[in-house]
Amino acid sequence: MTNELETYFANYNEMFNSAGWKQLIGDLQANVAQINSVEATTDVENLHFRKGQLAILATLFNLPAQMENAEKDAQESDEEEKAEAEAATASQEI
Repeated sequence: MTNELETYFANYNEMFNSAGWKQLIGDLQANVAQINSVEATTDVENLHFRKGQLAILATLFNLPAQMENAEKDAQESDEEEKAEAEAATASQEI
């Protein structure tokens, strides 16, 4: 993994572990019930607006898991590349 990519993941991990992130997610989770309320929906346009809000919230709530999976994929890719390089070196030595 490149230094740039390591920094990228480290920055996200630092943000996810911050008190501010936890506070933001807690506040947003408290608003989900209100946004998801069919009773509070006034018309079709408002329904679509609420649907968009919920999609954005879901993205934010899932972001830590998405970043964790992306980091694991990057690490696995690095390991595969190293194994292939070692295999190629070993076959050249024979």
